[in-house]
Amino acid sequence: MKTNSMQPLIHYFLHFGFIAIIAYVYDKENFKINYLILLATMLIDLDHLFANPIFDPKRCSINFHFLHTYYAWVIYLIGFIFTKKGKLQLAFLGLNFHLITDLIDCLWSNSWDISVL
Repeated sequence: MKTNSMQPLIHYFLHFGFIAIIAYVYDKENFKINYLILLATMLIDLDHLFANPIFDPKRCSINFHFLHTYYAWVIYLIGFIFTKKGKLQLAFLGLNFHLITDLIDCLWSNSWDISVL
């Protein structure tokens, strides 16, 4: 696994900071509730509790944890596409963005080797 000091900073910025931008762009009138909804989508990481060890810095979350599988991702994509604009669609957007963030982290950790996916 190859990491540098910027990787965790960027990873957590995307998970916690960039979602503020998404919340604002999605609907600036409801920024605070939108941000809380996007933060709540972090609960997807509860599936890490079923892994042993719970945290492994060498492990790619994508397609390892059951809420991070490609099958789950298809559901999140379909949910985003076929729900009308509102809180549910925003939650699906947050789930998709979470997986994109984790995908970036996996690729970065593995020197952008897509074979790890």
